[in-house]
Amino acid sequence: MAATIIAAMPATPAPDPLYVVVMGVAGCGKSLVGAQVAQRLGIVLVEGDDFHPPRNIQKMREGTPLTDADRADWLQRLAQELSAQPAGAVLTCSALKRSYRDTLRAVVPELRFLHLALSQHQALERVASRTDHFYPPSLVASQFEALEDPAGEPGVHVADATRHIDRIVEDAERWLRQPFHHA
Repeated sequence: MAATIIAAMPATPAPDPLYVVVMGVAGCGKSLVGAQVAQRLGIVLVEGDDFHPPRNIQKMREGTPLTDADRADWLQRLAQELSAQPAGAVLTCSALKRSYRDTLRAVVPELRFLHLALSQHQALERVASRTDHFYPPSLVASQFEALEDPAGEPGVHVADATRHIDRIVEDAERWLRQPFHHA
């Protein structure tokens, strides 16, 4: 009896994992948008605030802005958390400066950033209305002073943080499902 040879069908390649940082100043909605984007994409949410060392939290509670030195270890820890998620992840992180974003990009070269943009007045109103967060309204101005606008960097999408959450998440999902474009 002759052997039957069955040709294997080529497997459909798995989509590349998605990695995105939901970024912006305090009060822009990072946690809420990040959670919904992660749920829609079926990937892990890494809440950046959960990784601040106690000394950073204490400084912020006291109304003292964090310095680049304060953020260095925190950003390294967040980069490690991203690299520990082979199936992709959504990270919430202010990522205010280009150097901070580059620290994260060093681990995930095709890392995307969803920048939730709003005015300083809008951010201040939102932060002042929170009752369950360590971040005081007095630090909002320092976030705007530190913010280096990411528009124009590769893999960045700017969203109006004042839009309805459903619209922000729908637009973000549509953008994230498109191929990554280098600048």
